[in-house]
Amino acid sequence: MGFGDPKSPADLQVLNNYLADKSYIEWYMPSKADVAVFEAVSSPPLANLCHALRWYSHITSYEKEKASLSGVKKALGKYGPAKVADTTESGATDSKDNNDDIDRFRSEEGEESEEAKRLREECLAQYESKKAQNPDLVAKSSILLDVKPWDSDTDIAKLEECIRSVQEDGLVWESSKLVLVGYGIKKLQIQCVVEDDKVGTDMLEEQITAFDEYVQSMVVAAFNKI
Repeated sequence: MGFGDPKSPADLQVLNNYLADKSYIEWYMPSKADVAVFEAVSSPPLANLCHALRWYSHITSYEKEKASLSGVKKALGKYGPAKVADTTESGATDSKDNNDDIDRFRSEEGEESEEAKRLREECLAQYESKKAQNPDLVAKSSILLDVKPWDSDTDIAKLEECIRSVQEDGLVWESSKLVLVGYGIKKLQIQCVVEDDKVGTDMLEEQITAFDEYVQSMVVAAFNKI
């Protein structure tokens, strides 16, 4: 696991891709995992790395709260895509401990471990505490949608145009990309940010699937609290 060397422009692309459908390195609230990667990056990513820059700017806002964030700060190589090695100096030192890199958050039966439950409860408690201190805090979520067309002849550009035509108070459309499904068919993955009290996934599904000339189905691929 790892992000290579996040100080390298090429390896920053790995981080950018990893954050395309995530708000944080782990979980759905900022944690020590974000602090570890943030410190390794050391400077704001370039504007073309929009997901990494969004995440970096957001974590910057927690400068005074870093020490109190939940979780345990680990070596950089303990985070990120499984097929990418940590090429930082600390990663080379830490490689001898790879055999100990087991999933502490799942039991042998695949159930959530006690530590996972504890961290999840810490995240929720931290969020509730922050919301209580700031009653005007607006709860938001980042949602990644998978939208499938009928076939390879479906006009994907028109499909995306229809989706982006859905406008609601508390809904902001972000980046999108095409993902090959098979047999020449590509699905559309599109990201949006919603205000939880105003926009729900049921509303999005109802409005998007209404474009039934282009849309076969829509599912939520990822859902992260911001």
